[in-house]
Amino acid sequence: MIFRVGIENNNEGRSIAWALEHPGCFAYGKDANAASANLEVTIQAYATWILKHEPRTWLNFEEVEIRAEETWEVYLINDDFDQVEKDGYSVDSFFRYDWKPLTAIEIQRTLKMLAWSRADLLKTVKGLSDEKLNQTYLGERWNINGILKHVGGAECWYLDRLGLALPREQIPDEPFARLKVSRARLNEILPTLEGSKQVVGVDGEFWSPRKLLRRALWHERDHTVHIQKLI
Repeated sequence: MIFRVGIENNNEGRSIAWALEHPGCFAYGKDANAASANLEVTIQAYATWILKHEPRTWLNFEEVEIRAEETWEVYLINDDFDQVEKDGYSVDSFFRYDWKPLTAIEIQRTLKMLAWSRADLLKTVKGLSDEKLNQTYLGERWNINGILKHVGGAECWYLDRLGLALPREQIPDEPFARLKVSRARLNEILPTLEGSKQVVGVDGEFWSPRKLLRRALWHERDHTVHIQKLI
């Protein structure tokens, strides 16, 4: 099976290989070659993850061919949208594939994966004491509660890129409440995006329904692993 891949370089000093047709399937590496090589292993784990919830996976992963189609170099811009070397806004990947409208089956599958991903996240933190949730870690920006709040806030922000977010005053501050409200909004919005050709330029960066979907699944799955490493 051919996996169409987009390579994102210079993302926090690393490369990401995105399986463009399979949201939530990605791999990191020190450079593009390493990320592509790591993606082969990730695909196996991704298919296994699907099989935990579905009687049959929609992937044929026995013969994997990684086909890197696009490369994006992350860069920084200032408030005037000029490229800068540091202290700017990071313009992350927007691939040609991100222009493609979402199909009904893609949205259906993504809603399932979002539910599985959220279950994985909540299972990871289930039973943790308030002390553990608020424990600080050397070299970490947030405690676990902070990470949870960040995940919920990011989903609100992704929707905001397309002008679809809830009003700020409706977004709770408490981490678990924020997760619940932001996901309910995402689940409500996704079915309405079928066939949408909407592409929005905001803050010097392009966003589309497909990019929103790609980033949302990546972000939660990435931070679930992040928390698992902390505890």
